[in-house]
Amino acid sequence: MSNADDESFSALFAESEQKGRPQKIAVGDVVSGKVIALSPSTAFVAIGDKSEATIDAAEFRDPTTNEIRIAVGDTIEATVVDDGSHSGTPVLRRSIGSHGGRHGHIAAELEQALAHELAIQGVVTAEVKGGFEIQIGSTRAFCPGSQIDSRRGGERVAASEYIGQRLEFRVTKIEQGGRNVVVSRRALLEAQAEWVAERTWEQLRVGAVLTGKVSSVRDFGAFVDLGGVEGMIHVSELSHARVAKPSDVLAVGQTVEVQVIKIAATTDERGRRQIGLSLKALAADPWTTLAERFPVGSNVPGTVRRLEAFGAFVEITPGVEGLVHISKITLGRRLSHPRQALAVDQAVDVTVLAIDAAQRRVSLSMIESATRERDATERVEREEEKRAIAELNQPRSFGTFADLLDAARKK
Repeated sequence: MSNADDESFSALFAESEQKGRPQKIAVGDVVSGKVIALSPSTAFVAIGDKSEATIDAAEFRDPTTNEIRIAVGDTIEATVVDDGSHSGTPVLRRSIGSHGGRHGHIAAELEQALAHELAIQGVVTAEVKGGFEIQIGSTRAFCPGSQIDSRRGGERVAASEYIGQRLEFRVTKIEQGGRNVVVSRRALLEAQAEWVAERTWEQLRVGAVLTGKVSSVRDFGAFVDLGGVEGMIHVSELSHARVAKPSDVLAVGQTVEVQVIKIAATTDERGRRQIGLSLKALAADPWTTLAERFPVGSNVPGTVRRLEAFGAFVEITPGVEGLVHISKITLGRRLSHPRQALAVDQAVDVTVLAIDAAQRRVSLSMIESATRERDATERVEREEEKRAIAELNQPRSFGTFADLLDAARKK
């Protein structure tokens, strides 16, 4: 065999060996692959004879229909943002563009991300002075503490909770040839929130029923995130029943279904329109069946909720309070104020005198039972008195003459 033949054989052998090896990839490479499997959140892509990578399925979401537009068998082109050294499996990203060549450096991809405001993925590796260190492929970036999230005030997450998380960021600055990279997660979250908010506003109208998540609870009510847009449920709209503390009804993070009851025509100092929400509007109104459940004349237990100079308000079922006039509180005792006989939160028995569901008024009495007992006692006493008088007025008989003689002998 000649030297030329030896060299040709060696070249063919090396090429054959190279084909049998897994494809070598590096961060920043643009690769093409076929989708081999899908999960609800991830697409698995074959990018070589024996190499497999993952890509977030949300990158293929149609913004108009919100549907994932990708299927097994599709061929995609994406950029390597992790060669597997961090996650164990290569990770691809569509958002940072598809330029730069197969062996393009991550710095070029960062330049593209900055120019086109595209999202990139990075791992939060450490908390440093003023913010966090972010590892993006082989590049270290800095995220200011104020830019790691969109939360403000007391609702901020502890810094330690971010360490080790793979998050999405937006590149805001590249200096010194890529050695100084600054990123912001907050800018990305706010941009996403604006996109979501636009679609939420399309659904917002008085009477609309929406699902949201409680974002904060205050003494006067609760704020609900409807999807990039916040609305407020005033304490009076939490329930038909009286609510003293909104925190007794709702908790931060709770998912709720609410009805829009008000949208302000003007904006506040932040350029936002106030949105009024209600839980009560979606709950069954206790007044609609009140007359059936508490017919006039029935005796029911209740709880004193308020005391006024003219009487006491007693709750007989959640969301329904009736008035006991001061003259109907005690029997045989004149009161100058209800507090002389009652206290707030005191349990009492009342009688339903009248119901006006249209005006949402119920008239109650605390003396009806006592009055009936008194009247019944008086009736019995009058009957006994009548019988006694009748007996006294009945003519007496002195008996026969023989009876009188017999009685005289016994004496």
